[in-house]
Amino acid sequence: MHLDETELKCLDFDALIVLLVVFRERNVSRAAICLNITQPAVSNVLSKLRRQFDDPLFVRCGKGVIPTDRATKIANMLGPVMVVLQKVVALAQNDR
Repeated sequence: MHLDETELKCLDFDALIVLLVVFRERNVSRAAICLNITQPAVSNVLSKLRRQFDDPLFVRCGKGVIPTDRATKIANMLGPVMVVLQKVVALAQNDR
């Protein structure tokens, strides 16, 4: 497996978590509550991710948001990765 560290260094792990929670909740305010951060903080993270992925990621619809096709692809790819990372963290905590 070839790992390109330079590509990964530009990713913000916390921002990816925000993306996943907004994707799950379909609502920026609810995502903020789940993440224990402010709604403007979630919006700022989404703005950064929109620039990074060159995509709106979410489109406002009523009181919520609908993910774009790209956001759906990203979330579907990230979900399993985050589950593995959660297991790695649990393993590290169990070794203490």
